[in-house]
Amino acid sequence: MHILSLPIALFGAALAYLLGSVPFAVVVSRVMGLSDPRSYGSGNPGATNVLRSGNKLAAALTLVLDALKGWLAVWLGARAAQAGWLDASAVALLAVAVLCGHLWPAFLRLRGGKGVATAAGVLLAVNPWLGLACIATWLIVAVFFRYSSLAALATAVFAPFYALFGQGLAWRLRPAMLLALVVISLLVIWRHQANIRKLLRGEESRIGAKSGAPPRRPRR
Repeated sequence: MHILSLPIALFGAALAYLLGSVPFAVVVSRVMGLSDPRSYGSGNPGATNVLRSGNKLAAALTLVLDALKGWLAVWLGARAAQAGWLDASAVALLAVAVLCGHLWPAFLRLRGGKGVATAAGVLLAVNPWLGLACIATWLIVAVFFRYSSLAALATAVFAPFYALFGQGLAWRLRPAMLLALVVISLLVIWRHQANIRKLLRGEESRIGAKSGAPPRRPRR
């Protein structure tokens, strides 16, 4: 990265972080009159936990919006690189920054989600085929085992291998982006530490299991 591009890259990374910090699980739940997802289930502000409220539309909206912010950060970074405003390698920094925003959001006192949907959005922006391969992996594991966390972990493990396998065949990624994808996978796995322990103990909740929490906020 050219030294003159560093301030622009850092500014872009800061914007990407703030975009990633938008807690759509909380926003969607509040708009739809549902309980705060941090108050039930796993306490995770993500689509899977919102689904435990029993409201599938809210969960779907959260999933799409969380993925969209990951996609948008990388897509805008790529457009800025094409226009010469940003070093092409700096787009990798934006990819990591938007995920970090979701994991440690400025608007939720650094207590964010697991990053699965946002990482999927990043992958789709990096290359649609790579993103679709990872989404297909998640779906296959989720359908057969009914554990969202297990599907996320399997996808996080395979994603870097997909990126390397397709390099030069289906896509051409810069070394910085390949490194960013490895970092993203490691961060997603790290954020699932508690889920790994629950899976090993046989205590992990299956997809669609309700938490027993009230689906709507109590009236005041």
